[in-house]
Amino acid sequence: MPPSRSAAVFTAPLLASVLLLSACGSGGEDGGGGADGKAEGSITFQTWNLRSNFKGYFDGLVRDFEKQNPDVKVKWLDQPAENYAEKLSADAGAGTLPDVVNVSPDLSYPLAKAGLLMNLDKERAAARFKGEYTTESWQGNTLPGLDGAYAFPWYLNTGPLFYNKSLFRQAGLDPEKPPKSYAELFAAARTMAGKSGGRTATLAGTPSIEDFGRYGVRLMNEDATRFTYNEPKGVELLTRYKELYDSGALDAQALTNTPERSGQKFLEQKVAMNPGSAHDMATFRKNAPGLYGDLGITDAPNNNGRPNMYVMGLAVNARGKHKAAAVAFAHFVTDRRNQEAFAHQVAVFPSTKGSLDDPYWTKDDGTDEGRVRVASARMLKGAVNYTPVVMSDEMKVVLKNEVAKALQGKKSPKEALDDAVRQSDKLLGRS
Repeated sequence: MPPSRSAAVFTAPLLASVLLLSACGSGGEDGGGGADGKAEGSITFQTWNLRSNFKGYFDGLVRDFEKQNPDVKVKWLDQPAENYAEKLSADAGAGTLPDVVNVSPDLSYPLAKAGLLMNLDKERAAARFKGEYTTESWQGNTLPGLDGAYAFPWYLNTGPLFYNKSLFRQAGLDPEKPPKSYAELFAAARTMAGKSGGRTATLAGTPSIEDFGRYGVRLMNEDATRFTYNEPKGVELLTRYKELYDSGALDAQALTNTPERSGQKFLEQKVAMNPGSAHDMATFRKNAPGLYGDLGITDAPNNNGRPNMYVMGLAVNARGKHKAAAVAFAHFVTDRRNQEAFAHQVAVFPSTKGSLDDPYWTKDDGTDEGRVRVASARMLKGAVNYTPVVMSDEMKVVLKNEVAKALQGKKSPKEALDDAVRQSDKLLGRS
């Protein structure tokens, strides 16, 4: 999957198909060659929209593995980003899920729930590799209510928060001390709005589920069967955002801004802070040299001390015919040497222990990419994926719509969040 895109969430058709397959009793966890056996046979390996830019890398990866494992043949498949969940749905329904498949936790959840993916914590042949990966990345592939990790950790991603030092100075704020907590963020936003007469907003978007998580709100109950972000701390966060919106500290179009539009507002120096990545630096340098020369890079405000991260993994088909070969290949692709090689080609980060201690990820080399790479890599230590794996796109839209009603004063923050949770719990139960 393109590293610059966030993971897609599973769709209702995917969940329906895999649960139907499970109910029909097709295959079984003990089907095919055991994972503890010899690595042999022909297996399929599916990536997520990576062929166009990285064909040479993956061709070489397959070639190296087959040279080390002459009894195994690997067929590499790649699916486009669009409709990837639907493709998984079709494969699951037809019983043709690849032996090794590129998934994000939200995509692995319905497959694992239906018994189609190997529980790596309970399969000795896979569990022995657990110590090679960071605790955060392994935990990121552990699924609620299913007692285990269902994908080998692959690449990770996160992003810093860019801020406009010039706008900070104009508001009388120290540009070398950007806000670290939400309390500091809200205070800075109120100051900036007040000093500018409401002309300069600090943020361009409304709070997402990730913001609730970073604020310290409990998002779900322990077995992920009910949303809980309407607890008092969640209401508190939305109340603070309502205050920002009313004072002009939140962009006037925040209710309808897309990530792209928010980025444009930052580029035009109409908002003071915005998330981004190394790819944005070239745009700033070319289209906004004034901003580029006065650009600050910091971590996103967080009350937990644990930044957000996005997780990619390689899952193993629990019903494959050659599970030993599949486990061996999934581990090979995600071992330290190969992860670091891939991360040197792409703006992503390895999930293997010790990798992020390398100077490549700890020392600024003076380039734009180096500045962002080092800032982002630092954030990954102790990071978590705040977005619940069971939260669908539809549930995210529900939250966004209810947040908008609260900011517009059509509902109180508590009423809005209570209604969002009620609707999302209903959708969760239906799935």
